[in-house]
Amino acid sequence: MADIRPFKAIRPKSGLEEAISALPYDVYNREEATRLVAGDQNSFLRIDRAETQFSAEVDTYDDRVYAKAKELFEEMLADGRFAEDDEERYFLYELTMNGRTQTGIVAVASIDDYLNGVIKKHENTRADKEADRIRHVDTLSAQTGPIFLAYKNNFVINQLVDRAKEKEPYFDFFSKELIRHRGFMISEPEEIRKFKGALAGLSSVYIADGHHRCASAVKVGLKRREENPGYTGEEDFNYFLSVLFPDSELFIMDYNRVVKDLNGHTKEEILDYFDGKGALLPQSGTAPYHPETKGNIGIFLEDQWYSFYFGEDIKSDDPVEGLDVSILQREFLEPLFGIADPKTDARIDFVGGIRGLKELENRCHKDAKIAFAMFPTAIWELFTVADEGLLMPPKSTWFEPKLRSGLFIHRI
Repeated sequence: MADIRPFKAIRPKSGLEEAISALPYDVYNREEATRLVAGDQNSFLRIDRAETQFSAEVDTYDDRVYAKAKELFEEMLADGRFAEDDEERYFLYELTMNGRTQTGIVAVASIDDYLNGVIKKHENTRADKEADRIRHVDTLSAQTGPIFLAYKNNFVINQLVDRAKEKEPYFDFFSKELIRHRGFMISEPEEIRKFKGALAGLSSVYIADGHHRCASAVKVGLKRREENPGYTGEEDFNYFLSVLFPDSELFIMDYNRVVKDLNGHTKEEILDYFDGKGALLPQSGTAPYHPETKGNIGIFLEDQWYSFYFGEDIKSDDPVEGLDVSILQREFLEPLFGIADPKTDARIDFVGGIRGLKELENRCHKDAKIAFAMFPTAIWELFTVADEGLLMPPKSTWFEPKLRSGLFIHRI
């Protein structure tokens, strides 16, 4: 049973949702974030990336950065740009992108469910990335970025969501990416009881996106438990901010790769190697090649696109080894290009599908030599890997649209 609860949210003052909300902190590098918040006194990115308030000489992880984030947060609370609810509620967060809508339940999830495996992960986390968000959450005593959770489609929950969306939304705006964002309150006691009961019926919940934010929130909660040996389990630090979506509404995009050199090989040697492990077909025209199915990738090399199908002898029925990203890594990136660890090797980079395949061409004209266009990982593949307690390779999934930070905050 999942313990998914309503909470007292900190939310933007009515009418300020669009001005305050921002894409997740890890979408941007420091230079991009600094440019975006210049002259903007409302963007939540100022709080999520408070290093933008300092000159480049100040390290991103300097103590002053976290203190500044807390100062900015408390300033927005004090002047009324943020307000804190006095009652526990669930919320619905609806996002519409390119005519496709997904609706998530905004709630808080139990750190114990993360520890005991009810909330399942499919990626490892890095200690350095965790450390940053641990300090951010701990300094602010608030979770500012929701964890993107998924659950297997549930008829009862669907009905409750549909009924709740018959109300008027309390915010409704288009972000500059032309994504529509709408929010609905679930505040009636009977309505809350029904949602809580339906969510408790979920035997498994999956982290779709936000593994580092989730691990950090859990570790802050455990730290607070150590600091408060008489804790009851009901304290807010035992729960983390989440938005839960049904798998039927989720959209996973491709997560593509570019490699910065050919590891001493010629173009002909590269193509011969691929041709020996499957079916390699040069494409006519100049349009980028979009993979058509699992087991099919696109290759861009010296201004030519190729379609490549993995040979049957290099495929696998294993949930992890059978992923396209795993086959590419095992059979090509490591033996041919010498990339043993894609997490640390500076010769490989990853390009989210939202940037389009033309971005792969741009990178090959700028700082890379070869690009690989991937067929998107399926949500059922993610669930299978997580259910078996396994881990996907890094950068296996790219979910769109991204949840905006600053619309819902959970104080701990």
